[in-house]
Amino acid sequence: MGNSGQQRALDLVYAAGTPQELDAAYAAWAASYDRETAEMGYCLPFLVTAWVARHVPASAGPVLDAGCGTGLSGPAMRALGYGEVEGLDLSAEMLAIARSRACYTDLKQARLGDRLPWADDHFAAFFCTGVFTQGHAPASGLVELTRITRPGGFAVFTVRETIVEEGGFNAVFDELEQTGRWMPVERSGPFRAFAIDEPEVTVTAHVYRITG
Repeated sequence: MGNSGQQRALDLVYAAGTPQELDAAYAAWAASYDRETAEMGYCLPFLVTAWVARHVPASAGPVLDAGCGTGLSGPAMRALGYGEVEGLDLSAEMLAIARSRACYTDLKQARLGDRLPWADDHFAAFFCTGVFTQGHAPASGLVELTRITRPGGFAVFTVRETIVEEGGFNAVFDELEQTGRWMPVERSGPFRAFAIDEPEVTVTAHVYRITG
């Protein structure tokens, strides 16, 4: 698939209006996703590991790759010494590829925004990139992710810059802070999600410490 095919796949993902359409878009893209996003210069699955390593000791306990897709972050996390990395994704086809990397201790099919299949306070941290973007997971998904992350743990995630306000993310950030669920640690300036293509797609990275 050339650049036009890559663009069509990405456009279908962004244009998905229902969970079923998003499922279908990712199922169709799964087999060629890694090669095509590499050609586009997609850097978020690798860059996020820098923020995780800055704040979360490798010995802290299990961490969650929330929206892990094909598991691009898994080998990088393993190389950095994180031996307990679990993952979730909505796409069974993408999870199958993630499983083949043999870098995850557990993988579950789940959708951000729904109730997640883990107990309270299970994780030392979660990280999430490329999911809080146009047509994807709602801001409310952060509330459930904080439930399954223990006090003292960390939330590390990116949000597409154009939806931080209109998608209700700032409101959720404030709600979780005001209710004592987390406190802000770090927020980046906007940067490109794709080093080569899609220069208009910029994101901000956020780090919060879970407090309750």
